[in-house]
Amino acid sequence: MSRLKSCFETLKQNNKKALIPFVTAGDPQPGITVPLMHSMVEAGANVLELGIPFSDPMAEGPVIQAACERALEHHVTLDDVLAMVGEFRIRDSETPVVLMGYLNPVEVMGYETFAERASQAGVDGIILVDLPLEEGEALIAALKARELDMIFLLSPTSTDERIGTITAIASGFVYYVSLKGVTGAANLDVGSVQQKLQQIRSHTDLPVGVGFGIRDADTARQIAAVADAVVVGSAVVQRVADNVDDAEKITWDITALLASMRKAMDE
Repeated sequence: MSRLKSCFETLKQNNKKALIPFVTAGDPQPGITVPLMHSMVEAGANVLELGIPFSDPMAEGPVIQAACERALEHHVTLDDVLAMVGEFRIRDSETPVVLMGYLNPVEVMGYETFAERASQAGVDGIILVDLPLEEGEALIAALKARELDMIFLLSPTSTDERIGTITAIASGFVYYVSLKGVTGAANLDVGSVQQKLQQIRSHTDLPVGVGFGIRDADTARQIAAVADAVVVGSAVVQRVADNVDDAEKITWDITALLASMRKAMDE
């Protein structure tokens, strides 16, 4: 059984929801990433989402765009990100790690090479924002052959037909983008999210995670009431931006945020 499937099944048995924080690998400097990953798990994270730095992160708002820029100043590459996951696995063999990024670095490495190296490093799944399902057959096959999950995004504008097509191929979990626009957007409408999740669940038994617009314990609690997972990105990355020269403060602020979210979600 995959780490993602085992994680979600265990949470379900304990009547809990997954907390999935996102950080950009190598932000604000490479040495902080692996220790921060461990600290986030200790604070209550169930799955870690690790961003692959990219020069044109089209789906990201200013906060995560800036995080990519800071990481790229240190020349952090996909090779480095895989090495970070491998280092994380020395101490943690259970927490699922999902990579999130854009197609170009994976294409440069090559689908088969990427899938093999990701598997060896201990990656569990991949989200590629700009990979259309219709063009993903070769990569999906390479990942599936190594039991890695291809996680797809759905949005408020996804049609019922499109939801059915994507959920038939997806594995691991489904990532519902709760807002139109880029990461960091506000105005979360939980009622609309709940309605869309009902539509998605009519097509699949996969867990459904919700991201975009979750910024504090209260919004995490609201989303946990209707979703299987709460994905928090910009609120975490903003705490990196606020303390770029203080690794200890970064860790303290992020773990405090996640602990407050975990507590609110469990209540």
